[in-house]
Amino acid sequence: MASRPNPHIDSRFKTTIWQLLDTEQYRSALFFAERYFCRDGDNHEARHLYSTALLKNGQTQSALHLVNLAEEEQCQECVEIYAKCCSTLGRFRAAREALERIVTDPTPVASSSSSIRPPIAIADESVFYCRAGVMAAKGNQPERAISNFEKALNLNPLLWEAFEGLCSLGSFPNIDEVFADRTLTKDGSKDDLTNSTTGVERKPSPLPMATGMGFFTPAATNDVNQIRNFDQQSQPFRLNPESSDSIQSGFGFSVENSMTTRIGSNFRGLGVSGPTIPNLGLIANSRTMSSVDEMGPAPKKHRTASLAPIKANGDKGKQTMNTGVTQKPPPRAGQPDANTTRRSTRLLSSGVGGKEQTRTVKHPPTRDRSRRPNARTRSRSHGSDNEDMLSPDTAHSPPTSSMHSPQSEGSPGPSTHAAQRAAEAMEWEAADKYIFHLLRSHAIAYQHMARYSCKEVIEAVENLTPDMQKSTSILSLVGRAYYEMVDYQKAEAAFKAARTIDPYRVWDMEIYSTLLWHLQKNVKLSFLGQELVSIDPQAPQAWIAIGNCFSLQKERSQALTCFRKASNLDPTCAYAYTLSGHESLEEDIDTAIGFFRTAIRADPRHYNAWYGLGTCYLRMSKLRQAEYHYRRASEIHPHNAVLKGCMAMAMERRGQREEAYQLYEEAVRLAPDNPLVRYRRAKILISMKRYDDALEDLLRLRDIAPEESNVVFQLAKVYRLMGSAVQSALQLATARDMSPKSLGKIKRLVETSQDEDGARDGEMDEG
Repeated sequence: MASRPNPHIDSRFKTTIWQLLDTEQYRSALFFAERYFCRDGDNHEARHLYSTALLKNGQTQSALHLVNLAEEEQCQECVEIYAKCCSTLGRFRAAREALERIVTDPTPVASSSSSIRPPIAIADESVFYCRAGVMAAKGNQPERAISNFEKALNLNPLLWEAFEGLCSLGSFPNIDEVFADRTLTKDGSKDDLTNSTTGVERKPSPLPMATGMGFFTPAATNDVNQIRNFDQQSQPFRLNPESSDSIQSGFGFSVENSMTTRIGSNFRGLGVSGPTIPNLGLIANSRTMSSVDEMGPAPKKHRTASLAPIKANGDKGKQTMNTGVTQKPPPRAGQPDANTTRRSTRLLSSGVGGKEQTRTVKHPPTRDRSRRPNARTRSRSHGSDNEDMLSPDTAHSPPTSSMHSPQSEGSPGPSTHAAQRAAEAMEWEAADKYIFHLLRSHAIAYQHMARYSCKEVIEAVENLTPDMQKSTSILSLVGRAYYEMVDYQKAEAAFKAARTIDPYRVWDMEIYSTLLWHLQKNVKLSFLGQELVSIDPQAPQAWIAIGNCFSLQKERSQALTCFRKASNLDPTCAYAYTLSGHESLEEDIDTAIGFFRTAIRADPRHYNAWYGLGTCYLRMSKLRQAEYHYRRASEIHPHNAVLKGCMAMAMERRGQREEAYQLYEEAVRLAPDNPLVRYRRAKILISMKRYDDALEDLLRLRDIAPEESNVVFQLAKVYRLMGSAVQSALQLATARDMSPKSLGKIKRLVETSQDEDGARDGEMDEG
């Protein structure tokens, strides 16, 4: 990954991530840390933050993989995080060796871009709302969860976990409003917050800071209207193993489907606190930023206690004359002089004539604040560093007020400072624009996935920059999208690419295991399950993968044991209950109904559980209940053709033939190559005596699934009804060869008359 250094964007990333880590918003911190690392993978600080966020999220092996570099490439912090990961995994010997190496190594490799760690952030109102939303979602209180997530996101749009929570609950906020371009203040709050000194009520800032002295520092607003554009070119999303820029697959991701799965199998298991850096993006300061902050500290000079205080505007050019002697106007009458000379018993050294002179000055211990220093005292105390550079004329020049002193050649003038401040403001606003553009572009993809708008997910990913497209979370998102589109080949390529980047990733691997189940890849599925258990035996995704492996081998009792283990590890894992229901469906429908209902209680938007309940009621001939549950599943996933086909099948059995046909038409439009919905439409066309249309569907189905005997049987039936006895006999012979067990049904079809055949609905078809 190419490094594109930009100190302002990097500061925004670092401060935001540290704030989220400090307030225990680990999911949000991981989102920004992964984006930061994808943007600049050669930056050690980005690597440290990403591995720390992974560690906090329980992905210890992935965090260890990031910092497990060659010894000559590791910096001290890499070794420290490595030791933490080893300690978490129980590898205490490796942790001890790493810590000893830190102590004994005389020349540790420095980080490539080290900076002072920002002040520790304090959890505020937005953080508590986000936590309350998480708890409400887990406690099956979706309305309270939505309310809390909305409040959290309104107070702090950087809380990515709140946005994800809303999408998972089916509440989709307006992305353009939530992540609109805005200027962040020093503490990360929005620019529309009003300062308390204006008399207008101020909203609480999202992430207040605690300084080293234990005080909370107020936020400083930064109102700038113009934002500089940044140059980020989007590239199409591709996975190409032959290219150096790609990882997997020799094809480009497109939105067309290529469904070759068997009919009826589409739905199974569907730090330390330090000083504040003035220009760190989100850090709160106790004062407004001055030009001194921007230009850095002034050159250090030896000075006594009689030095005049530096004015707040930081204009060094107005404090000294061109002679180097500090002058100031006499105090007004009745006004105490705050800069009274105090000569203590310290040793003063000066470089006059290249020799050091030591003067011992004795004074009473008490300080006379009413005493005024004379001009000679001021001259000697301020000019001790510069006496060797003064000419006789300049040394005795009359005192001049600093208000009228000319600018020295080495100090920038007021116009230069103004230009620097303006340029600095533009840089910060460009960083803010980059952050919110990043949030918007990723939020679009995630929201489309929550809506199951899978084609739009792929389009949104293609609009991301190439470095962001290759992040593991985005590749997993693409894999899920293709899986929901039943495009299993491309889904497998995306998941393989994600595991190439992070071979220890556990999240989303339950979907990958079900994908391998559909593809009937027993060896790969077995290897995946064993790998996941070795990575994290307490992860429910690992046991779901093992359960899928047993299910593929028709060992249902073992599969149910693994799914039960997954649900015990995570009682909110709806997918484990759903897979248990599918395994129980063939043997005990009542038990399967119980599993599906538990899954819906864990996640009301888990459409696969609604589909499972519909299938149970359809087998029990409870057609109204079946239609209701299929409809609920289709409302959650409106782009799924199989769900619409199942809903149409329930309506067809209830006698609503015309309504059912309209649903079949919609399903075929959504997935033209899906064999199940096209087969169902062909059957209803036969019952409606539209034989030409039915024949067209069946011929296309024969090309898609040539091994399916039901398709051949229906072809023989249509030819018989159309009066083509020769073609009908030929198709019946083919069906007999493909399925010898169907000989009795074929014989009954031959013995029936043409009218009776037209009134019956394919006995050979088993759904």
